[in-house]
Order: sequence, then structure tokens, then C-alpha cells
Amino acid sequence: MTEIRSEIAAVTNRIVARSRESRRAYLDLIARERESGVHRPMLNCGNLAHGFAAAGEDKPAIKAGRSMNIGIVTAYNDMLSAHQPYGRYPEQIKLFAREVGATAQVAGGVPAMCDGVTQGQRGMELSLFSRDTIALSTAVALSHGMFDGAALLGICDKIVPGLLIGALRFGHLPMILIPAGPMPSGLANKEKQRIRQLYAEGKVGREELLESESASYHGAGTCTFYGTANSNQMMMDVMGLHMPGASFINPGTKLRQAVTRAAVHRLAEIGWSGNDYRPLGRCVDEKAIVNAVVGLLATGGSTNHAIHLPAIARAAGILLDWEDFDRLSAVVPMIARVYPNGSGDVNHFHAAGGMSYVIASLIDAGLLHDDILTVGGTRLRDHARDPKLPGEDLVFEEAPAAPLDETILRSPENPFQPDGGMRLVKGNLGRATFKTSAVDPVRWTVEAPARVFDDQDEVMAAFKAGELERDVVVVVRFQGPRANGMPELHKLTPQLGVLQDRGHRVALVTDGRMSGASGKVPAAIHLSPEALGGGPLARIRDGDIVRLSAEEGSLEVLVDPEDWASRDEAAAPPAASGTGRELFAFMRHGADGAEQGASAMLAAAGL
Repeated sequence: MTEIRSEIAAVTNRIVARSRESRRAYLDLIARERESGVHRPMLNCGNLAHGFAAAGEDKPAIKAGRSMNIGIVTAYNDMLSAHQPYGRYPEQIKLFAREVGATAQVAGGVPAMCDGVTQGQRGMELSLFSRDTIALSTAVALSHGMFDGAALLGICDKIVPGLLIGALRFGHLPMILIPAGPMPSGLANKEKQRIRQLYAEGKVGREELLESESASYHGAGTCTFYGTANSNQMMMDVMGLHMPGASFINPGTKLRQAVTRAAVHRLAEIGWSGNDYRPLGRCVDEKAIVNAVVGLLATGGSTNHAIHLPAIARAAGILLDWEDFDRLSAVVPMIARVYPNGSGDVNHFHAAGGMSYVIASLIDAGLLHDDILTVGGTRLRDHARDPKLPGEDLVFEEAPAAPLDETILRSPENPFQPDGGMRLVKGNLGRATFKTSAVDPVRWTVEAPARVFDDQDEVMAAFKAGELERDVVVVVRFQGPRANGMPELHKLTPQLGVLQDRGHRVALVTDGRMSGASGKVPAAIHLSPEALGGGPLARIRDGDIVRLSAEEGSLEVLVDPEDWASRDEAAAPPAASGTGRELFAFMRHGADGAEQGASAMLAAAGL
């Protein structure tokens, strides 16, 4: 077994030490839940009868209580391409469970909203807190005590983190996440990006733009760019919570069905009444969390996980902060370039060697913890395999010895860049995340006058009016979790990209999110503390010189300290209503900071 690098071990030990008390409390919780929690043998007859009344042919087996009953928690809906394939999964899972003497029931559904549909719209202000809603829905689904394990069906941005956060509170149960795969490749990403910028400049109309977008997002499956959804799948692989090689097989194929079948069979094998009990709460430990961060950095994954991973970790009693990300980023090389960091999409990445090569090569380089408890093997290296269906039987092949396309995937010894491309920047404006992996290094430092906005539509209007035709740091504040739910501001990417292409030095500074599709413009995002409630961003004014530097790890407003200290805070815009936003007011009011995971639910629970 390859020895883990000292820098990775040091960060892991830092997390273990910081989390000692909270992790112990969590492990005590799941031990109590197994021994004295709610499960079928403890249910009264009336409770149990309600639980299997509609179970059809599975009714006798569930009633007898001698076989595993799998709870299915599903994010199915047929409006979203990524989750549409899940429509038939419950019936398939029930059949696969019966093959190994188990049963399955749909325990509950969770919402699955799409940032792609709500991007730049009012609904985006519900997006981040849909994660808490999904976690709560997962808890409700598993609270009936009818299940000995769970199959978690979800893919996209908030769904996988929400499922995991909720499921980890039932961490005594074995669980496997089952993806549905990406849609086949559509319009080339560079062409899509070109049309978006032309539209931003008014050189093509809505009809041409819609045609381009429709050619990009064209069928069932996850969007093919490497944003938050596909970063989710990568993380589940390096944490060992998927079947090996499950992430990037297209929907509707025999291979996809075979891997789903294998996941259900495996879930039945790791139940608590057998000899290979693998509870979720033991699989998700400090080493698995570090693996998730390493995988994120090595593949240039979504900045959204600088928020989601601390929240997932907290649900398992583990305390993760941005200093951990920064220290790991300094030593983890970036070995993948997938759009928007490169030209190829996740299908091309998968064909180039994909997750099996990533896992094997990072283990060999001492960058991933191999000695973790996974759902599918004795160690993580067992997940560095590709499922194949040469005949009727599923087989798993070893990872390729080298990348099959070095424009997309490289070895850790010959990376695209020596670091992981996610930096912590900090200074008198607070702490923020800077994703350098998609940004040309010559643009990693920007010093320019600020133009301050309280709303992204104000930025769009200023751009159209020609008011930003200069070197500028665009500041968009009151976009944090407590202010308006921390929407993504990806809508601004084409406009800022146009300014940059015209030769201006441009940067974005915001307490909002950008996106898993963060692009080529330097951006300090997730700025914490947020403007609402006293964050320094509330004191910045038009014309203040702001210096953002990834090289230095700094984010400063260059203002005389006495002047800065004497300034009043800008008034926050009034709370918005409509599109259900007022219903989420309690979550906004109770949310903690972005670095802690921006969760009202975890804060209220004292986790």
C-alpha cells in the first residue's frame, strides 16, 4: 500500500484533532440508534401493518422481518434531465432486491431543483436552502423505522449533499448512492460559450441563443459540463459511496442497468445482520472527507463544494474549514481539464480514463487515503475499476495504466498545473474562495476601482449602458445566505468575460456563489462574513481600490484605516417576496456562514 503524503496526513490529523469531541458524539449517536433506535422488530403491530399494507408480493417477507428491506429515497422528477431516468428505478430496484432475498420500498421523495433552470431567476434564491429541505425530507423518509439500509437516488447540485446530510443522521444504516449518468455529448462547449458572449454583446438574438442551448442540453441525463452535479459524482467515487465506475455511464444503457443491479445486490450484502456490515456513518469519516476535497482539487471541480463539503462533514461530526482546502490545494496537482476548465466534457473525461484512472493514480501518488471503509471493496483501490458488459455478466476491469487523452487527463507527475486551483483569499474584506483552475495565471492578481452593486440585475444594466468599460472590480453584495439565500451569479459570466476580452482588468467580489461552472474571470466568492449583519463588504464604496490576489492569498480594500473604521454600513435591500421566497425566511435568518456550510438546519441542531 502506498504511503499517504505527509502534507495530506497533516491536514487529516488537523481535522481529526479539531473534530475529536463532535465525531465521538456522532459515533455514539449512531451506536445508540442501532441498539435502541426505531426499526421493524421494535414496531407495534399496528405500526408495522401500516408499513407493509401496500407492499404487494413483498408483503410476506417484510412482515416476517427476516430479510433486508431497502428504503429508496428518490429525487425523481421528469422536468429535469438528470433525474428523469429515475422514474423506472424503484420497480427495477425491487426486482433486483428480490433476486438476493431482499425487499425494497420507496421511503420518500425529495425535491430536486435545477440551478440551470433557475439561473438568474427568482427561484435561484431558494436553491441553496433546497439542500436543507432535501436533508429534512430524507430524514422524514427514513424516520419510519422500516428499513435496514437505503438506496439514495440523486445527482445534481444540492441533491447529493442534501441526501447525504439527512442520511448521515441515520448513519447506522448501510447506504449506497446510485447515479443515473450524464446525457450524451451535444454542442461543443466552446461554441456554446461563443454564442453566449455574442448574445451578451447583442450580436445574436434570443432565437440563436435558444437553439444553441437546446443543442447543448438535449436529452435525459446530467448536463455534461463539469459543474457541481458531476463534481458530486466524482466525490461519491473517491469516498467509496458508489459502486466502482458508476458515475459517468450514460442513462438508458444495459451497462447502466447492470451497475444499478450490482449496487442493490451489494447493499443487501452489507446489511447489519450479515458479516460485512458497513454503516454509512463509518464510511464517511475524516479520511473520506479529505479524499473528497483532494478529488475536487485534482479534477478542478465545483466551488460550490467549498460550502457543501463542510456541511456534509458536520452531519457526520467532522469539522472542515477553508484552511484545509487551501493547504490541500497547495500540494494536490490538477490532473483533469474538463469544461469549463477545458474543451472536453465528462463523457470525454470518462473515455480518457475517467474516475478509475483518477483514483488509481492519486492513490499511487500518495494523495488519496486508500484505507477507508467503502461500500464496494476492502479499500478504495477496489473502486479504481471500470464496469464492462462484454456478455450477460457484469465485470470490472482495472483502470488504464495511463491516460487515454492527455488533453483531458494527465498523471500526477505531469499535471496541468502543480496545485489544485482553489485558493483561500483573506484580508480586511473577509475570507473568500478563488477558483484559479479556470483562470489564466496572468489574471490571478487584479487591482482596480470598485463598482458596487446590491443586485446582479444592476450589473447587467450597467454593462448594457457601457458603464463598466474600464478596469473594474465588480462588487455584488447582500447575496449571502442570510440576505437572500446566496444565489449563484453565473448569469454575470458572459458580460464579465466580454469586458475581460476587450482588454480590461476585471474581477468579481461577492458574498454570493458563482457556480460549478465558474469561468475565466477572476472571482472572490462566498465572501464571509456576508454584508448583511455587519460584514466589511457593507462598507465598501464606488471608487475604492480593491486588490484581489490568488498568488498572495489576499483580498483587501486599499482604504485609510481610520476612514474605513468610521464608515457606516450600507442598508440592505428589503427582503424579497414572491416565488415562495418568503417561506424560506426562517432558513435565511438562521443560516450560519458560508465556511461553516451556510445551513440553518445544522446551526439550529447545534452540529
